[in-house]
Amino acid sequence: MSGFVFFLIPLGLAATALVLGVGIYSLAKGGTFAKENSNKLMRLRVLAQAVTVALMFLFLFLVGKGPAG
Repeated sequence: MSGFVFFLIPLGLAATALVLGVGIYSLAKGGTFAKENSNKLMRLRVLAQAVTVALMFLFLFLVGKGPAG
């Protein structure tokens, strides 16, 4: 199980970085897309970041627990 969670952590990091990059790009470019979506993108970034941190804590918990038996 910890191997699966370990695989998900880089995906969460990539998703967070991608949403952050799109958000920063839209704010720098400006226009109607930035006005309509900048707040949504930053909320999505916070959600992706929270999920990634939760996955990290879950991984540390599973690794610290050790093999069952």
